Amino acid sequence: MNPVVVTSAGKVRGAGRDGISCFRGIPFAAPPEAPLRFRPPTAPAAWDGVRDALAFGAAPPQSAPAPGAPAMWRPGDGLDCLTVNVWTPDPGAAGLPVMVWIYRGLWKHGSASMPHYDAGTLAGSGVVVVTFNYRVGFEGFGHLPGVPDNRGLHDQIAALQWVRDNIGAFGGDSGNVTVFGQSAGAASAALLMAAPAARGLFRRAIAQSIPAGVRTHTEAETITATIARAAGVPATWDGLAGLPPEALLALQDAPLRTREDGFSAFGPVIDGDLVTGQPWAALDTGAGRDVDLICGFTHEEYRGQGPAPATGVDLELVAEAVGLGKEAAPAYRRAHPGLTDTDLFTVVLSDALVRMPTTRVARAHARAGGRTWLYDFTWHGPTLGAAHGIDVPFTFGNATSRFAARFLGAPPPADFAGLSGRLRAAWTSFAAAGDPGWPRFTLEEPTTRVWNLPPSDTLYPLEASRQIWEGDAPA
Repeated sequence: MNPVVVTSAGKVRGAGRDGISCFRGIPFAAPPEAPLRFRPPTAPAAWDGVRDALAFGAAPPQSAPAPGAPAMWRPGDGLDCLTVNVWTPDPGAAGLPVMVWIYRGLWKHGSASMPHYDAGTLAGSGVVVVTFNYRVGFEGFGHLPGVPDNRGLHDQIAALQWVRDNIGAFGGDSGNVTVFGQSAGAASAALLMAAPAARGLFRRAIAQSIPAGVRTHTEAETITATIARAAGVPATWDGLAGLPPEALLALQDAPLRTREDGFSAFGPVIDGDLVTGQPWAALDTGAGRDVDLICGFTHEEYRGQGPAPATGVDLELVAEAVGLGKEAAPAYRRAHPGLTDTDLFTVVLSDALVRMPTTRVARAHARAGGRTWLYDFTWHGPTLGAAHGIDVPFTFGNATSRFAARFLGAPPPADFAGLSGRLRAAWTSFAAAGDPGWPRFTLEEPTTRVWNLPPSDTLYPLEASRQIWEGDAPA
């Protein structure tokens, strides 16, 4: 059966399989090209008749995520990338909970068409699932004078507005929307919670591994100047919009000269509007307190993000490199007496990159009165352990994609299905009724779900790290 649904821009025809109807590649904004390039999204053009929604739209411009990895975008794909995809168990239903996924990718990679984001299994739990594209790299987060910053975040808000206006036609409840995402997608969810322009577009959020990292206006200007200089054009809209996307992609890592510059030149820019600072700072003021929040981290976040530490690690230098003083190194040794400095390298980097930023978000939201749940994903995969990103296959129930195989091997371990089912049940229960099935996290009772088999609940497991980072570790 090929179901037909009426959207605000016209009719779309999807495809049905295994009891799930899927609609792919529906425009939620006009192509950001020609005069619309590097501009906030605008409404798509309407169409007559019935539009086939059977294939994903083009990915946003980006380079391959790693040597040897397939390229999601090629120059011939153009800039017509702002599309949504919907999986629904029943387009004729009413009032189904809605889950809207925001992908990861260091703010410079990612596409909703990636196979590990296929939401057929997740939608089978009785929810409507939406995935969408947003602009990444310079197209989405490059700073230009006279042009609004954070176009990628504006794309996300436009996609959520499309959900508000159209999801009822797919069986969903526009008043019961949960935003969920991992890594850059998790940071996006946390930022949107506090953004006035996103207020009322969702009532719950699931933020899986929230990284630190926003750019100041000055930093963003410097990045643009570096790229423009490398391209030989002025650092203006006229200068850079005249370059094809592939020319910018070839230069967008030019500002990354040292390891201290991080993995990406791009990220949310503090604009005083959508982004006022790190996500926990805005939440601490009470912004977003009306949004229920699950957030958490994998236990070994650094694994999967950077090279394995060499032997002979100088932990004092590592502590200084992540912004702690040298005295943090002995504090980490006291907190983990059974670990070598090489082991502690992974602990410190996991804390610095994700675990402490996520903890700060949880504590800020709880302190401001927001309903908050925290988790620690400790299930140990056969290849990379409890690495950054391992929770994504469990979230979608997809164990056989190229992405999943990186963490799970092939075939996946026998206990994958059981833990995936439990995690998806928690996520969809939260989306439906605001209850994931374990006690809330509060400052007085910091209960934390440990995702392993069997799942368990404990008090916050990283208190020693938190004290080190907050400067109140015992001497």
